[in-house]
Amino acid sequence: MRVTVCELPHETTALAAAWAALCDHTRAQGSELVLLPEFAMLEPVWELEQFDSARWHALETLNEIQLRRLPELGAEYVVGTRPVSESGRRLNQGYLWSARNGARPLRSKYFMPDEPGNWEATWFHPGNREFPIYQAGPASFGINICSELWALETYGSYAALDAQLVLAPRATELATTMRWLSVGVVSAIRSGAFSLSSNRVEPSGSCGGGSWIIDPSGEVLALTTALEPFATRDIDLTKAARAKLSYPRYVFAGDGRRGK
Repeated sequence: MRVTVCELPHETTALAAAWAALCDHTRAQGSELVLLPEFAMLEPVWELEQFDSARWHALETLNEIQLRRLPELGAEYVVGTRPVSESGRRLNQGYLWSARNGARPLRSKYFMPDEPGNWEATWFHPGNREFPIYQAGPASFGINICSELWALETYGSYAALDAQLVLAPRATELATTMRWLSVGVVSAIRSGAFSLSSNRVEPSGSCGGGSWIIDPSGEVLALTTALEPFATRDIDLTKAARAKLSYPRYVFAGDGRRGK
């Protein structure tokens, strides 16, 4: 399967250029699955300490407009997150887009910070504590949204469910890239799956790119930079299946014997 990760800004002028370049890249590369950053193309409202209902509703409206641009990528599948209001609750909801079905909901973010610069628990209600797997064509995947990469207990569950991908839309600082990359490696090794993450880029430095593709052995296959903000790789999904039978996954499976 050919997968693409990216780093994207949200400001109008910068986004226009970056989006056009990303679409050129994914079409030229024949990307099958594209992972977008957390709240791609939308304002990072969680940086504001006080909730603003008018701003929230404007965000939902803009999101609907931006979702209509996903076919421009030329990919079969796109995964990202979006603002959604459900029964009076505001959610940071994952979605799986396909040309056939449009945007379908995935789980919503449950684990969220609430501190200066990251007032997520102020802006969003907690979503799903469960971490199921989903299907995008031949690939089974789980989604851990940004801070949820630190929900280490989910990776054993993904291994047991035979997940082939762990997808993580992100909004994290440039200065903390290596810290996040480290947990990306852990997610791959413990789950026996490919770890993919796409990050936002903000001029303030609040988000700083550094998106990745990591194989089930923990090898970093791609890491984006300001000079190379997009990365596409062919991944062998059967490698994830084989990884489930190797160390350290088999140690925690069944009665602890190899292959069980």
